[in-house]
Amino acid sequence: MYSLLLAIIYLTFIALGLPDALLGSAWTVIREEMNVPLSYAGIISAIISIGTITSSLLSDRITKKFGTGLVVTVGIMVTSGVLFGFSLSGSFLMLCALAFPYGLGAGAIDAALNKHIALHYKSKHMNWLHCCWGVGATISPYIMSHSLISGAGWTGGYRTVANMQLIMIAILFMSLPLWKEQKAIVSKSDERNRTVLKLSQIVRIRGVKYILPAFFAYCALEQTAGLWASSYLVLQRGISPETAARYASFFFLGITAGRFLCGFISDKIGDRNMLRVGIGVTVAGIIAVWLPVSTNLLCLNGLIVIGLGCAPVFPSIIHATPINFGKENSQAIIGVQMASAYAGVTLMPPLFGFIANNINISLYPVFLFVLAVFMLFMTEKLNRTISSRSEQ
Repeated sequence: MYSLLLAIIYLTFIALGLPDALLGSAWTVIREEMNVPLSYAGIISAIISIGTITSSLLSDRITKKFGTGLVVTVGIMVTSGVLFGFSLSGSFLMLCALAFPYGLGAGAIDAALNKHIALHYKSKHMNWLHCCWGVGATISPYIMSHSLISGAGWTGGYRTVANMQLIMIAILFMSLPLWKEQKAIVSKSDERNRTVLKLSQIVRIRGVKYILPAFFAYCALEQTAGLWASSYLVLQRGISPETAARYASFFFLGITAGRFLCGFISDKIGDRNMLRVGIGVTVAGIIAVWLPVSTNLLCLNGLIVIGLGCAPVFPSIIHATPINFGKENSQAIIGVQMASAYAGVTLMPPLFGFIANNINISLYPVFLFVLAVFMLFMTEKLNRTISSRSEQ
């Protein structure tokens, strides 16, 4: 039962990752068709993130009331419906209107499954869970690239992904009894007696004030890197939109491959060291993208290296939550961590869009470098805080 449910969770995270790279891959085409500035991709991304922040902050209460299986199933139904709506959109305002419900659905799925894996499975499964997200995020630029080349346009790419999520809805409906069975075996009494913490109580827990900005910085880096990679390749490197959409997937390919490999070593190395290695590799990849060389090969490979570095960061932060803050607090803290992460996704990509529009898109690697250094600083502050608490 555990293995079958785990396989379904993996498939769900592939479905969750599928839409995440579509906007960045197609934006150079969408903005020309709708006659809007380059930076407006950040507005859509921000609205999606507001939806995810909302559902993340409510996730502890909602999951406790309805159960993880039902929350995830309804979340996929919402995202699939919104993707069909995107494929029918004829204006930028319609895309904005659909962005918020998409964020609600995606955020509910993300928070619920991350909490479930952190509480019931080993670190390797957290890495492989997010590897599955990377599979979806890697596939979708190829779907969009094929759609653009074949003449189906960007709307065809969105329709294809929406149809793929319909299959996932059917699988999740059939799996609902498995979720109920696992809940009955593992956590029925604990869940019934668990207190739902208020936000003011959560932020007072020692170390939380460091992990929230660290997670903010990480997700800001990941989302900015993925959203603007294609535009950077087109406008700064002179690559065609179709080719850029394909090569932008290299970043997500790096995340996917990295998380797959991390799953084999994470239990031995530990979450804290996985974080340090990941941030170090990310910085190396950013420098490769940054170097002013004539060939595009170093830049493209640099995107893969950034993805490899990003790979262990998100899973390590989430999986370490019960250890760092206590199992009894972990479900509530994970929800707030996810909200902080999505706040980074909401604020920073639009900020870079403003920079790209008004200064120069060549600052893309500089922006990523600042986020990576800040993330390293905050995670090391957390590590020292946790270590000092353990020594007391």
